[in-house]
Amino acid sequence: MAALPHSDTSAALAIRDLRKTYDNKTEALKSVSLCVEPGDFFALLGPNGAGKSTLIGIVSSLVNASSGSVHIFGVDRFTHREDAMRLLGLVPQEINFNMFEKPFDILVNYAGFYGVPRAEAERRAEEQLKMAQLWEKAQVMSRTLSGGMKRRLMIARAMMTNPRLLILDEPTAGVDIEIRRGMWKLLREINAQGTTIILTTHYLEEAESLCRNLAIIDKGRIVEQGPMRDLLAKLDVEAFVFDIAGELPSVLPTIEGVKLSAENAQTLLAEMPREMDLNRVFAAFAGAGITVRSMRNQVNRLEELFVRLTGNKGVAA
Repeated sequence: MAALPHSDTSAALAIRDLRKTYDNKTEALKSVSLCVEPGDFFALLGPNGAGKSTLIGIVSSLVNASSGSVHIFGVDRFTHREDAMRLLGLVPQEINFNMFEKPFDILVNYAGFYGVPRAEAERRAEEQLKMAQLWEKAQVMSRTLSGGMKRRLMIARAMMTNPRLLILDEPTAGVDIEIRRGMWKLLREINAQGTTIILTTHYLEEAESLCRNLAIIDKGRIVEQGPMRDLLAKLDVEAFVFDIAGELPSVLPTIEGVKLSAENAQTLLAEMPREMDLNRVFAAFAGAGITVRSMRNQVNRLEELFVRLTGNKGVAA
């Protein structure tokens, strides 16, 4: 793999030749090198057992590395742990706050653990709860919050220390699409304010929507990393979903270079080369008596890239 484009002091996160071998001789990480630029919104993807959790655990000081180096904004994570951790916020996948505390108290007490004075902690708590659209719930028992609210509270808590780097491990797991999109808005706002974000997710359309750069890890190795647009450009196939007025004919038209399949009586899926002239497709539809009511890209480009690089059709939750 090419050399990292940044020095350790200029990168938000610089990982070099990171290795982790567990006592049972399992190699979880095999010479992983990774660079995340300041201000980036970065996706870390990989199948179950790929090494994502181990990598995040080492960066956040929850797991010991076997060898290699980790720098967070130039601070050595291994030799200056406390200084490095002051720059980092972590949102784990599991809900891990006291359900019988109020959101306001959860945030204030969390800040207190990091030495933030009470008055300043209360000011930050109000600011973060308002940003997460939870201010009206500041004084209720946290166990009464919805799943999406609990997720937003986890993010607000991590932001109480003003981290320069925020790592989110499956922040939208188990929430419906409407709540998920609301959380996307919150994360975009946090990123726009200057916080670098690293996201792990098994919703591949989420990574494509939010992230500018990504790395794919498989079997303990980084198999691909770079700008999202460049990686997606490697795919030479696009898929479109056509909503049909009326019902599809019993025999679909034959179009050279295009694979057609009926999703149902009113929906047609077409896979074709990226350079395909869509006018040819519409002409063939018209000749077959198919009237298109609407069309859209099928959101599967990143998933296709993931499967191509790893040979794995599943991604970690």
